[in-house]
Amino acid sequence: MREKFSALLAGAATLALSALFFPASAQTSGAGTDTVLPRPEAPFKGKIGETYKDSTPDFPRQVHAPEGAPNVLVILLDDVGFGHAGTLGGAVKTATMDRLARDGIVFNQFHTTALCSPTRAALLTGRNHHSVGTGVIIEMGTGYPGYTGIVPPSAAGLPEVLRLNGYATAAFGKWHNTPANEISPAGPFDRWPTGRTWGFENFYGFMNGETSQFYPVLYQNTSPVAQPKQPDQGYHFTEDMTDQAIGWLNRINATNPQKPWFLYYSTGAIHAPHHVPKEYREKYRGKFDAGWDKYREETFARQKQLGVIPENAKLTPRPDEIPAWDDQSADAKRIYERLMENYSGFLEHTDVQVGRLIDTVRAAGELDNTLIFFIVGDNGASAEGGLEGTVNEIASINGIQLGLEGLKEKFDEIGGPETEPHVPVGWAWAADAPFKWTKQVASHFGGTRNGLIVHWPKGMKSKDGLRTQFHHVIDIAPTILEAAGIPEPTIVNGVEQKPIEGVSMKYAFDDEAAPSHRTVQYFEMLGNRGIYKDGWMATTRHGRLPWETAGAQGNFDSDKWELYNLNDDFTQANDLAQQFPDKVEALKSAFMEEARKYNVLPLDDRMSERFDVTLRPNPLAHLNSVEYGAGVTGINEAAFLNTHGVPFKITANVEANDSDAEGVIAAIGGITSGWSLYVADGKPVFTYNFFDVEKYSVQASEALPAGAATIEVDVVPTEAGAGKPADVTLRMNGQHVGEGRVERTVPFAYGVEGFDVGMDTVSPVDSDEYQSPFAFTGMIKGVTVERQPESVLERAIK
Repeated sequence: MREKFSALLAGAATLALSALFFPASAQTSGAGTDTVLPRPEAPFKGKIGETYKDSTPDFPRQVHAPEGAPNVLVILLDDVGFGHAGTLGGAVKTATMDRLARDGIVFNQFHTTALCSPTRAALLTGRNHHSVGTGVIIEMGTGYPGYTGIVPPSAAGLPEVLRLNGYATAAFGKWHNTPANEISPAGPFDRWPTGRTWGFENFYGFMNGETSQFYPVLYQNTSPVAQPKQPDQGYHFTEDMTDQAIGWLNRINATNPQKPWFLYYSTGAIHAPHHVPKEYREKYRGKFDAGWDKYREETFARQKQLGVIPENAKLTPRPDEIPAWDDQSADAKRIYERLMENYSGFLEHTDVQVGRLIDTVRAAGELDNTLIFFIVGDNGASAEGGLEGTVNEIASINGIQLGLEGLKEKFDEIGGPETEPHVPVGWAWAADAPFKWTKQVASHFGGTRNGLIVHWPKGMKSKDGLRTQFHHVIDIAPTILEAAGIPEPTIVNGVEQKPIEGVSMKYAFDDEAAPSHRTVQYFEMLGNRGIYKDGWMATTRHGRLPWETAGAQGNFDSDKWELYNLNDDFTQANDLAQQFPDKVEALKSAFMEEARKYNVLPLDDRMSERFDVTLRPNPLAHLNSVEYGAGVTGINEAAFLNTHGVPFKITANVEANDSDAEGVIAAIGGITSGWSLYVADGKPVFTYNFFDVEKYSVQASEALPAGAATIEVDVVPTEAGAGKPADVTLRMNGQHVGEGRVERTVPFAYGVEGFDVGMDTVSPVDSDEYQSPFAFTGMIKGVTVERQPESVLERAIK
């Protein structure tokens, strides 16, 4: 009886202790051998007697990474063309890249998807971007499997796989892989960086596709946080995210130095807005006076001298759609040079910050066993600033090109906090030397070919080497798993996994002559298409130019296909389509085979049309009115009622302690664009900011009285359509106290700063009148935002 009781007690205690104190993922003894994650519980191997004196303890085994598994650092820059960084022949000083390349290897036939969040999704899952629902940026998702913007649980992120195999994981910088309407306090949080889909244990950065480097919209894990200091105190986001990454590394090393880590360092640089400290802008003064045509020639010569392109490579010609430098006016040249100086300083500044992070790894004695992937761009350089460039890139996204006039007015401020600049198309094309086209154009290497530096002294013998194997961003994840000795999982968190579609690149680390293990790769973005197979590539650039935000054609059958033999033609310079029509047809068929396999269909060439929030699920879709209470801040625009091109009304119930109350009652957006209802000099004011080019204000004729008051603002377009003028009426306690007109309204999106009640966080909508947060000094009982019936618009038009 005594023995039977002891056995029952032992079993019950084991189960109770395991279930109560230790999650399943922490109860394994082995590591790197199982493909089901988390691994099942390890049995209790101790002995339980009646008392501790006749018992033997045995703690549940925590997961440990395989012996000798390297740390992993993935560095991803944004919107960097192949021909911009000095390491790859460009004019920008990139000392950190240079050092890593000298002690590592460079891949010169590495490819991305031609756009940001698709590249990131492919990188972090090891699957093609359409396979994981990210065939286009997440703000443009549609209800088809390849385009939802929702990464499925069947494609668990690399950081989750590494975490469940004993790694510490963290992400810093730009995210851009959470559906926009889920970036809200209500979540869901599964697809946030720290959610189960991705598996990062720590995140610090911004969630959207871009943000101001001086006034970023920041999150720590899933909570909004304020930037630690202001631009006039020397703040810049790339420096901030580097400080945070260094701090995290130091904490991990101080508390568990044996634990390997995976750090994803994904800068917002050098994506627009091109923001950089002034001293870096000045470094490049006069360096680009010869213009973009000459710059490409000079870059091409340097690339051959460095050996990063083959000797027989040809410089591709300027497309007819891009103007010649010599045809620009003197004024235009002066402005374009300044934009490129600023853009180039931004890249050097970023490289310096990466250097600080690398120095931290070196100082900790961990550089030799840290596998570093330095991906020099998530796509080619961006042409989204238009033919003239812009002082406000959010305006460009909205289809409004402010052009030279806007740039002239703010010439001396270009690159500072008061501007959101973007280079013109010509410089983007030049930065992609020696290839054709730019970001968005997945058919040509100007959109998809980016430099890759790999550095891992302990794991490879090669130094200062060049690798010419054809690879794609989906190949990074399986390379990391092979290097760490971790098998590809079949089940993660109870969900059967899609097979990883990438192939490991590790075979090429010490064998420069090895044939490429990737023999087929499709490319597709916004209707631009390409297919690589066994050294040949067929491509077609479809319809809309990459600096145009609208103009979907819908007709794909009439697209002209080109053909290139990449074994002899590094730059896609020699079109062989007419010589080998049968080869073109065979490759077109191969593209369709891949397209069906990886959810590329249906092809869709819409751009701005897909920003329409009604195309995606939205919890507010059935509502015409939402009341917001005090303390609501940072509500992403995708999770807010639409106030573009529709009549809307703001009703604020407030209570002022005295007649000196001031501050913001409600606002959306910031210095880039938006609207704000606030009290200044005792009177309510409604201001509409049109891309910081024009501000339209209506001030009440009477002061806000002490005590309870109701303030109403009606904004009614004067005609149907996006971006049309609107009439504004201001009432207080039911009495008409002001009116005015907004001559130009924002068509689609105010930018990345959200909706706030009681203050204007991040940056001010009306920087001429107040500085953020300008909190309201009275009490806010509620703010209601209401979409007015269409009849209101119809009456206004009549």
